[in-house]
Amino acid sequence: MDSLASHVALINDQLARYGVKFGVYKNGVFNERLFPFDSIARVIDADDWAGIERGLSQRVDALNAFLKDVYGNREIIKDGVIPEDFVFSSPGYLTPCVGITPPKDIYSHISGIDMVQSRDGDWFVLEDNLRIPSGASYPLISRGICRKCSPDTFRKNKIVDNRNYGAMLREVMDNVNCGGINVVFTPGRYNAAYFEHAYLAEQTGAVLAEAGDLYVEDERVYYRSYERSQRVGAIYRRVSDEYLDPTTFLPESVIGIPNVMSAYRAGNVAIINAPGNGIADDKGIYYFVPKMVEYYLGEKPLLHNAPTYLPFYPDDYKYVMENFEKLVIKDTAEAGGCGVVFASSLSEEEQKTLRDKVSANPRRWIAQEIIDFTELPVHLPEGDAMRKADLRAFVLTGKETKVWPSGLTRYSTIAGNAIVNSSQGGGFKDTWILSQ
Repeated sequence: MDSLASHVALINDQLARYGVKFGVYKNGVFNERLFPFDSIARVIDADDWAGIERGLSQRVDALNAFLKDVYGNREIIKDGVIPEDFVFSSPGYLTPCVGITPPKDIYSHISGIDMVQSRDGDWFVLEDNLRIPSGASYPLISRGICRKCSPDTFRKNKIVDNRNYGAMLREVMDNVNCGGINVVFTPGRYNAAYFEHAYLAEQTGAVLAEAGDLYVEDERVYYRSYERSQRVGAIYRRVSDEYLDPTTFLPESVIGIPNVMSAYRAGNVAIINAPGNGIADDKGIYYFVPKMVEYYLGEKPLLHNAPTYLPFYPDDYKYVMENFEKLVIKDTAEAGGCGVVFASSLSEEEQKTLRDKVSANPRRWIAQEIIDFTELPVHLPEGDAMRKADLRAFVLTGKETKVWPSGLTRYSTIAGNAIVNSSQGGGFKDTWILSQ
């Protein structure tokens, strides 16, 4: 680890040369910056990881079962486990997806599960990301550079190799491929994660394509190549649902593939992840995931949710209003760390304004107890310091559900700040899973 620390400047320089950046397109302006890397890896021992792995697989299996159900027979609603109006009022629930069964019944092929570890060692899930979770490329490429800069570090430590992500992802794509090539579908270089799109296309042997490269004919998708058109069997899409198909969703979208939903509905192409998954990573639906585990799998949840309250329910609303200043208030319509407010940080006037917003539209908000989650050591220009950090674990579902033995550890660059998202200025670390 000390050897790696001495190479941190060189490692970040190499990451910059590879183009490992994070871009944000906001208010008509695209800003791109380096995603700062810290060489002090997060270390998780084998026994701890084994428990995390079982819990993550269980959770993602339940979420896939929920997605199949909620766009099909809706048994979980009929049985009163989740209120009907709570589901159908979610912006993530897409009626054009009702009745569509994706290849092999898999909805979330790549799930990004955000977790934190409390100071007493327990792990809590903060969010489920089942639409287009990003971030796997960062620990993948940084590990490769670290291995070159300090090979002895990896010879002397029993670290599980993480270089199999590309093979795992390719396996997932091949499993649902409906006949043709695999494509990584990107909105283009102005997307925040464009580096990752190109990198994962290379890692999986898939074709990197934009909207103009793909077209639909006779309910089949084709890729325009220089020599001839090629049939597309699986699309790993990195385009949000609303922009995916202008004939089904937003007609003004210029980054989508017209009629791709008709090919998908006909069963002629797999879309990874499935359109409509937003209902499962709605911050309000998150509240019900432990119940999904019990309902669909008949098992007790192995991973904890953060203690969460839904103002949608009268009893929870009362509790939230009586304990407002002690809670974290989250806007379910926001993402990337936006809309997350520690009520204790607000003035009385600001608290009143937020209370009024929650009262006006309780379905839009959740409240959570503050988890005093762990801090990790970080190398900063001014010296070593402790910073809050989370972990995004990647769960891939193909013939079976597997957890990648690695992950993206994100940390805050600001002392005491619990918002670690890259879009909010955070950095990242590698995550070392130790072998037995």
